[in-house]
Amino acid sequence: MTPEPSTTTGDSIQPQIEKDEVTIVLPVLDEEAAIGKVLDELKREGYTNILVVDGYSQDDTVKIARAAGAQVITQHGTGKTGGIKTAIEYIKTPYLLVMDGDGTYSAKDIEKFLTFAEKFDQILGNRKNDNIPSLHRLGNWIINTSLNVLFGTSLSDVCTGMYMMRTDVARKLEYKSRGFNVEVEMAIQNLWNGSVTEVPIGYGERLGKRKLSSWGDGLKILWTVIRMSITYNPLFFLTATGALFTLPGSYLIIRQFYLRLRFGALGWNESYFYLGLILFIIGINSFTTAMNILLGKRQERRIILEIRESRT
Repeated sequence: MTPEPSTTTGDSIQPQIEKDEVTIVLPVLDEEAAIGKVLDELKREGYTNILVVDGYSQDDTVKIARAAGAQVITQHGTGKTGGIKTAIEYIKTPYLLVMDGDGTYSAKDIEKFLTFAEKFDQILGNRKNDNIPSLHRLGNWIINTSLNVLFGTSLSDVCTGMYMMRTDVARKLEYKSRGFNVEVEMAIQNLWNGSVTEVPIGYGERLGKRKLSSWGDGLKILWTVIRMSITYNPLFFLTATGALFTLPGSYLIIRQFYLRLRFGALGWNESYFYLGLILFIIGINSFTTAMNILLGKRQERRIILEIRESRT
């Protein structure tokens, strides 16, 4: 696993990497209302490596971005995942920072990421809730709580649209999602195999039409958390499976024993007894497997910590 994610303002700490060491990635789809403003602000803050990844916009997004002097490429693949994967193929800097091109994120906050870029594989922007709709805030809370329970972490905003990664780390990740759940997919892999932290950022009002579906995309993101926990942290599900089988199995065994002792051979049902015994054995096997995985993960954690210490 990873160190406990932390939150810091970074106001009194100088950035540890230079601005030209990071590429700002803007995945866009019909963002003509905001893309010009976003690019102007990035340039005012001194960022020159800007990559606009267009998801086949039907408006003037591409025209405005090119007029502003940004490098514009067209993504392959579908959804935001396709945009991220395409961007990684073009990036030449050691770091990348992804932010939405809808005007909700401020270029002024990027320096907070630069401060900790060398220490973590991924840095998430922890958004203020001021401009996040109430329904989205509830969905974010459910998703974050589920992830923290399943992975034993304490992240505050895994669904953020502004985050920074080392480019070599981003190239090693698996991208199986298609939409907005790609952020969760990347964060979970870095939580499990690397190190993740958070920095506080602002969150402004969106310019243009909102594309995120509160229910549809929210359920997809939640399913991504559950699906990936089965792959990366099966301990929870094996424990739950153990309880699911052991409890009814124990009930059937104890009840049939009681009926046998009280009413004799005619008072119990042998089939129910053996069904309970089978359920109980399956449950115990699940618990045993979970314990073996837990011991293995602890050993893996010690090895990872030793490797990190040897690099410092």
